[in-house]
Formats: sequence, C-alpha cells, structure tokens
Amino acid sequence: MSISKKNFGPLPDGREASLYTLKGKGGLTVEVTDYGCRIHRLWAPDKSGALGDVVLGHRTLPEYFGENYQGALVGRYANRIGKAVFSLEGETYPLSKNDGENSLHGGPGGYHQVLWQAQVQDGPEPKITFTHTSPDGDEGYPGTLKMQVTYTVTEDNSLSLEYTGVSDKPTPFNLTNHSFFNLTGDPQGKIFGTTLQINAQKVTAVSDDLIPTGELLPVAGGPLDFTAPKPLGQDMFCGDHLMQVCGGYDHNFCLEGEGFRKIAEACEPVSGRVMEVWSDLPGVQLYTFNKVPTPLVGKDGLPMQPHTAFCLETQFYPDSPNQPGFPSCILTPGEPFVTKTVYRFSAR
Repeated sequence: MSISKKNFGPLPDGREASLYTLKGKGGLTVEVTDYGCRIHRLWAPDKSGALGDVVLGHRTLPEYFGENYQGALVGRYANRIGKAVFSLEGETYPLSKNDGENSLHGGPGGYHQVLWQAQVQDGPEPKITFTHTSPDGDEGYPGTLKMQVTYTVTEDNSLSLEYTGVSDKPTPFNLTNHSFFNLTGDPQGKIFGTTLQINAQKVTAVSDDLIPTGELLPVAGGPLDFTAPKPLGQDMFCGDHLMQVCGGYDHNFCLEGEGFRKIAEACEPVSGRVMEVWSDLPGVQLYTFNKVPTPLVGKDGLPMQPHTAFCLETQFYPDSPNQPGFPSCILTPGEPFVTKTVYRFSAR
C-alpha cells in the first residue's frame, strides 16, 4: 500500500480530522489532511537523494484553526475582492470582511476551515479526492457550489492538484492551494538564495491594500522582472513603494500563454531541489511570507520566521468580479469548470 491514514485530532464540534500519506514511486511523499485539504508535509528528494519536508506547517490540528492558510485550499475566491462586494447580473453581493475593508481567501469561514469528505485510490499514482458542497449564500456568495479536489502523486515526482466546480447559479470560482514552500528543507532557512523564474511580462497594478486598479504594469527591468531566473532576495528590499509596504513580494503575475503550460520554476542551489509549476490559469500570486502572525509555531517546534517560505498560488487575478477587463472567473450554471495545477519536483 502506498497510502496510509491516521487520526489528526478533533475539531471544536467534535468531528475528527484525519491525516493521509501518499507515497510515490519516485520518492515524493505528501501528507494531507481533510481539514481544509491542507498539505501538511511534502517530502521531496534533494540532489543527494535525501528526502526533506519542503512545506511549512504546524505540529497539531488546533494550530491550523482560524484564518491560517498554511498548506490550505482557499476559496470560494482566492486572493482579495475589493470592499468585500461585487455585482453579478444586476445583483449586489456583500461578502464577509476579513482583510480591512476587503474580503480575502473566501472570508473568515472559507474552505480552509471546512472538513472535506475524502476518498483515496491506491495504485502506481496514489490519489486522494476531497468533496464538499458549499451552500447558496455561503460567506455571501451566490449559488450552491459542488466541488471536487483531487491530489495525485505521479510517477515523475509531481503533485497534481485538480479542481472541479459546478454551481446552480452564476458565481465566482477561484480556488488555489496556499502552501508555503521552502526548498532547503529547513523551516528556519531564509529563501533569499532560491532562484525563481516566472513566465509573465506584466503584473496587476494595485493600491496599498493590494486591490487592483485595473491597469497591467510591465515588469521589464524592474524588481518584479522574473522573466529570467533571479534570487528571491536580490530585489526583495529595494526602494519600490509597494514592496516596502508589503515587506517583500505579494504580487499577482499575469501569465503568458494559454492552456496547460509551465508557468514558473524555482531552484534552491544548496539542496539542488527544483520545483516547476504548471497550470492552465491566467495568474499566479508570489508571496514571500513577509509578516508572520504571532504566535505561529512550525513543525520543528520553533516560532516561524518571515521570509522562510514562498507561495506560488495559481489563480484568476485578484478582484476579477469587479474588473471587467480581467479574465472571467464566473461559473455558468450547470457547466462544470475544471482547472489543474502541478508542482513537479526534481534535483540538480
């Protein structure tokens, strides 16, 4: 068997959460929980073949409670919606505010706090499928939304994440995984030396509260230019106003091309670990764990530190329901929408 299951502890309402371990033939191993479809651990080999856990997280289930996005699936709308409101087909939908005046990652009761139903399938490429039905009006969003999320460990050391949603009313649909990656395998290690390349010529311009203005800005020659591999620390503390406000990167990159394609690659030179990101979505949010809510304690028992991880959250652009010029994120009633993101690991 390449799949195992164990108890992870009770939720406040008494239901039990579980941990599932899926081990691939190439060594890549993922431990996930049905609480928020979270990636709890992800072991990937380094250039010597040694496995290391390359995602941050916590030791116990209660540490994940609340608005904690470590490793989680987030939605119904990942990222931000300005003023926590949007209009659709003549109706206005106020949302829960949990980021100042804005709504972030589906609101305070988003899918990161849901206990999903899980079903495993063993084989050469072990997989786990999570399902959940979000009711009409959930966190203010219209439509009863039925979702299926499948994580597969493939034979080429990839972790495939496939999301399916179908609604009975028009509704925004924008799920992503919010894993905090550290390819050193050391949760205290800074990510300044990790090189990153993103296939994007533009980013969404935003106000200081990270809500898009509708304008797309070119990255060429500036601190947001990752068109060629560049260490994350090279420009992280430059004089750019928004980067000073954020304390690092927290930007949506507008990806080149369409369909399922390679959109980014990160490489950690000491461990040799390489992570390619493939997706069919139009955007990806780069976040460099700039501020750590206190107290957050990692799986090593030590307080988490800023700039010890980076996130590459594949997505529709932030605030798309309020931006008619952005790619549409609206589900058509009765028509399933399927999207796929793959994190592919190797070493060199």
